Amino acid sequence: MDAPIYEDVLTAANRLEGYAVKTPLLHAAEIDAIAGAEIHFKAECLQHVGAFKYRGARNRLAAMNEAERARGVVAFSSGNHAQGVARAAKELGIDAIIVMPSDAPAIKVAGVERDGATIISYDRMTESREEIAAQIARRDGRTVVPSYDDPYIIAGQGTVGLEIARSGLDFDALITCIGGGGLCAGISLAMGAESPDTHIFGAEPVDYNDHQLSLHAGERIGLKNPPPTLCDAIMTPIPGKITWPINSKSLTDVFDVSDADCLYAMKLAKQYLDVTLEPGGAAAMAAVVTGRLPKGYERIAVILSGGNVDPEIMARALDL
Repeated sequence: MDAPIYEDVLTAANRLEGYAVKTPLLHAAEIDAIAGAEIHFKAECLQHVGAFKYRGARNRLAAMNEAERARGVVAFSSGNHAQGVARAAKELGIDAIIVMPSDAPAIKVAGVERDGATIISYDRMTESREEIAAQIARRDGRTVVPSYDDPYIIAGQGTVGLEIARSGLDFDALITCIGGGGLCAGISLAMGAESPDTHIFGAEPVDYNDHQLSLHAGERIGLKNPPPTLCDAIMTPIPGKITWPINSKSLTDVFDVSDADCLYAMKLAKQYLDVTLEPGGAAAMAAVVTGRLPKGYERIAVILSGGNVDPEIMARALDL
């Protein structure tokens, strides 16, 4: 498959039928009052493995033929994609190796181990996860399953947008977190076909604002040695080669949010929506509750993309 199109999202929806959770749209009047608009939250934190990543992983692995499945897969991820691949591989009877940073959140490491995948740890400061995965793939003949820059992954994530477009509600705007851009690209394909008047916005960490810089420059901009962030799920220094051509056309704007903004959103989500979010999974909500969205949008869909957070980080949010 080359660059994904809307029809690939429809195919992914068929593959995921009966497997992926059709997650709810949550609403709280208290958050509407804070945001100054009607906000509906797509709770992908309630998806299998606690994140939207299951959708893309399941779609990618389900599309493999028997010979490919027999040789296994290798993926690299700080956590949520790792868990999505591990769960999908377990369901489909595929052997999986996951390359994870040594500082990955413990809850995400535990999730991968629970689903039976083999973890190879690496130092994100001195080693390349892409090179490690490529070596393993060559050695074993495994299929590499990227976390975002893959047409099947993008199409699978696009089913989030399909469900929003078919929810029965019309949205003026939609805000999603952005790491490598796979979720945004998939949603853009779905919404572009089924709800073309909805404006798409992104949210990313303030020091990982590669999509924001790229959108304003009109070309892919990469970051050099950005500092750590609590938003481990979306620490991506440059837009994807496949995701960028889609997102560069669909995005109205991209907002940058701080770790403190995300912790604040996590607290509000727990208090008023009764869901647990990780910092990266709260990025889109953070943009809304801190007033980043321009005035004039009356009904907004916001993606809550993940809820795999270590207890001490959650405690920091609740102590605000």
